[in-house]
Amino acid sequence: MPINNTTHFGFQTIPKAAKASRVRAVFDSIANKYDLMNDLMSFGIHRLWKRQVAKICGVRKGCKMLDLAAGTGDLSSRFSRLVGPDGLVVFSDINNAMLEQGRSRMLDEGHADNIRYIQADAQYLPFPDDFFSCVTIGFGLRNVTHKQLALEAIFRVVKPGGRLMVLEFSKPTNKILEAIYDWYSFSLMPKIGKLLAKDEDSYRYLAESIRMHPDQETLKQMMEQTGFERCEYFNLTAGIVAIHRGYKG
Repeated sequence: MPINNTTHFGFQTIPKAAKASRVRAVFDSIANKYDLMNDLMSFGIHRLWKRQVAKICGVRKGCKMLDLAAGTGDLSSRFSRLVGPDGLVVFSDINNAMLEQGRSRMLDEGHADNIRYIQADAQYLPFPDDFFSCVTIGFGLRNVTHKQLALEAIFRVVKPGGRLMVLEFSKPTNKILEAIYDWYSFSLMPKIGKLLAKDEDSYRYLAESIRMHPDQETLKQMMEQTGFERCEYFNLTAGIVAIHRGYKG
């Protein structure tokens, strides 16, 4: 069987070897406007989505957490408070510009003691086996070239009884809302990106990458194939976003 050496970059088909650098260029471009644009594009609702992740992740004092695709640290900031001074939050992103934005924000907020910063690819995690109580990846899995490889890497570093939480855009469950969402994503979002971030193409890619991401049931099956147990998902905002949760036995 021939090997497929291509993948999706939004709606484009590109060589797999090129995707990481293309995604990196997108986030290099928007890093300094990331928080502002998130608030504008989601009308601030992204903060409620992330709050729900923190609410159901089951993290306690003293836990070791890994926050992948941490961006500017919305989840890491919450987890830092949850795990306390005896816990650990590893703040990780493949993109150095995003990592630096996040580090500056965490230091400004006083999260210096229990957060460590590591630039890492979710597909090749530089951590010991069975180490973290919980791994989260928020709005990052869709940008990974080999999603199954990333899930396998995450499974390896989660300790038995630990869990994975994936927060990602997904498939709306309401057809009318889906039509409005499509119009907003492809007609308005790139224009807002052009106006405020001076980058229309990156925001067009972000909209396209959402549509190419597996739907709720498909991602659940991928997690189960990796070995995660008791996998389930929670639709937020009528399925525009979903939280997937799975446990390592």
